[in-house]
Amino acid sequence: MPDYPLALLILGVAAGILSGMFGIGGGIVIVPALTIFFGFELQNAVGTSLVVLIWPLSIFAVGAYYRAGLLDISAAIMLALGLVLGSYFGAAIALSLPEATMQRIYGTFLIYVGWRFLEPRKIMAERRGQLPRQHDPEIDNTRSPWYAMVAVGTLAGIAAGLFGIGGGLVIVPALVELLHYSQKRAVGTSLAALMPPVSIGAVLSYYHAGMVSLADSAVIAVGLVGGAFFGARIALSLPSRTVRRLYGVFLLAVSLRFLLQL
Repeated sequence: MPDYPLALLILGVAAGILSGMFGIGGGIVIVPALTIFFGFELQNAVGTSLVVLIWPLSIFAVGAYYRAGLLDISAAIMLALGLVLGSYFGAAIALSLPEATMQRIYGTFLIYVGWRFLEPRKIMAERRGQLPRQHDPEIDNTRSPWYAMVAVGTLAGIAAGLFGIGGGLVIVPALVELLHYSQKRAVGTSLAALMPPVSIGAVLSYYHAGMVSLADSAVIAVGLVGGAFFGARIALSLPSRTVRRLYGVFLLAVSLRFLLQL
């Protein structure tokens, strides 16, 4: 039995809300919380986070996006395939090499992407009346080649294995910025891609290395189920541009974790 079940449950709910809103796996919240507040070593926190994320905990959130027509199933399948391939190699790298440089590089990348999503110049111009308010499409029919989706999934899988983040922090920006998906459709597709046990290879690597706390992961998982559905409802009720800018703020905040090695 975990020493702090209620705190772990609250952590799962918080991670789930962000997961449902932004299409991430929740590990970007779980890993730093376990290291900072629960005294986990980084590799143990990453392994425990990945165990949480192998279960289909976002199924209700995915259903909400599907009913809203904001999910590309074929793209999600190709992304999931890439995630399976990439997560194993990411875990192998994380368990054999120092990760400080990789974290700083990734933190810098998140600053760039977060700035692009936030669009501060457009916000200021809109407030001064110099630029009419624009609206991102709520639904689109964008299609991309299967190999592009597999490539994005593989990169996301490597990041997941390295940092225990679930891959959504790579998938959503790539779908929006590079492949021109709308924000909400990118979130729904990312959540669907992350629903299968795509990081099982990484989980087995961490488990065999003794870097997994199964009891703690079970409690976190329970909280994440409800939180993800609630987060999806919040995102679907907001304008797409608002969700995009909230995501930008979130990415900028997350970048500090990587740059400061939290």
